[in-house]
Amino acid sequence: MPGMSTEASRLRACRLLLPFLLVLTVALPARAGNGPVVQTWTLDNGARVLFVEARDVPILDVAVEFRAGSAFDPSERSGLAAMTQHLARFGAGGLGEDDIARRLGDVGAQLSGRIDVDRAGFVLRTLSSRPERIQALDVFARVVQSPEFPLAALERERTRIGTNLREEATRPGIIASRQFFAAAYGNHPYASRPLGDADGVRALTRDTIVDFRRRFYSGVSAVVSIVGDVSRAEAGEIARQVAGTLPAGSVRPTLPPVPSLAAAQSRRVPHPSLQSHILIGTPAASRSDPDYFALLVGNHVLGGGGFASRLTVEVREKRGFAYSVFSSVQPWLDRGPFQIALQTRRDQTDEALAVVRSVLFEFLSKGPTEQELSNARRNLVSGFPLRIDTNREVLDLVSAIGFYDLPVDWLSQWSKLVERVTREDVVRAFQRLDPQRLVTVVVGAADEPPPPAVLPQQQPRLR
Repeated sequence: MPGMSTEASRLRACRLLLPFLLVLTVALPARAGNGPVVQTWTLDNGARVLFVEARDVPILDVAVEFRAGSAFDPSERSGLAAMTQHLARFGAGGLGEDDIARRLGDVGAQLSGRIDVDRAGFVLRTLSSRPERIQALDVFARVVQSPEFPLAALERERTRIGTNLREEATRPGIIASRQFFAAAYGNHPYASRPLGDADGVRALTRDTIVDFRRRFYSGVSAVVSIVGDVSRAEAGEIARQVAGTLPAGSVRPTLPPVPSLAAAQSRRVPHPSLQSHILIGTPAASRSDPDYFALLVGNHVLGGGGFASRLTVEVREKRGFAYSVFSSVQPWLDRGPFQIALQTRRDQTDEALAVVRSVLFEFLSKGPTEQELSNARRNLVSGFPLRIDTNREVLDLVSAIGFYDLPVDWLSQWSKLVERVTREDVVRAFQRLDPQRLVTVVVGAADEPPPPAVLPQQQPRLR
């Protein structure tokens, strides 16, 4: 029976891969602060390749990504990018869905997809031994270069995903996120959700998916990342195998610039949830922003540093308004969001909001203390080896280097650039976040307007 065959394959996969995953988890030593060495080259069709040779364990990780994220969805086809990436794994190069699963399972390989606003692509993890590697890469290359988008799979996934999206749309956290991005990005493509919405997914056809792939899955748009137990010569062969027959394409897809907010926006959405879901923020920084490291270090002090951050101390520890409160900066191709997020009891929503605003405005006005800055730099640098102590984590960072055109020595320079951040750097970077133009979204509290998103008169106006 096909089901028994698939199950047997999965069991064999576990037996093959488990010992090495355990080794990878507990025995791989943290790399030194210098970071791994990244080699890079370009295929004839324009695809950029980045390779890190890692012989610690017999594992190979490969990713192929394209400028084909949800921000490239046509306005009337929400969810098209996600469905194109998702459906490619259900039939490719003459292999059906079960064939793909069985062939990968037989050799203990794992195939996954990933998509965000900018990127869409596929990731393969396999044993590096030649028989297993050859079979896994053969399947992977078919998925990347010859997806068939079978109609039966499209109809099934369209129904399943549409049902999930309709259910998600009732959750207060999802509602808050949608309201935030709609307010912060307006008509810009970053306002849409990566998975789309139920109406958009329902309208997708096989023709629209095939056309989207033809337009965005090209060599000039592709980044191939390889990390693992192979030589440079073998990596070259692998890159050509998984991406070498993609059409070259002409130009890399681009996005319109993110417009600045004209004024503060406040949205309050009634919801019967026990807690209010609160988001505060604004478009902030791109991945190539020269203030990236100043924002990274400053955010660590404000709300990204866990229990030591100002927001956690003031909102959670001193007042008990929230179990968790944090801030983040998400750099994308264009300006991704700076966000503060928390949940609090509905009857203390305005009190919690007032404290968050006070902490934020104080930080925007005066920045961190020298002691806070020193602690943040030390914490980030000491924790960096833990971010690159597995091949999968290195693959994720190397993929970002390739996709966002970061310097090839970005990993080896990371700690030095963090250590160079000064208090003046942080103050300058955060003063770009105009407190007069923040978005505030509250979902769950009574239908009353939140406090105005402006600075108190006695505080100096930034810029």
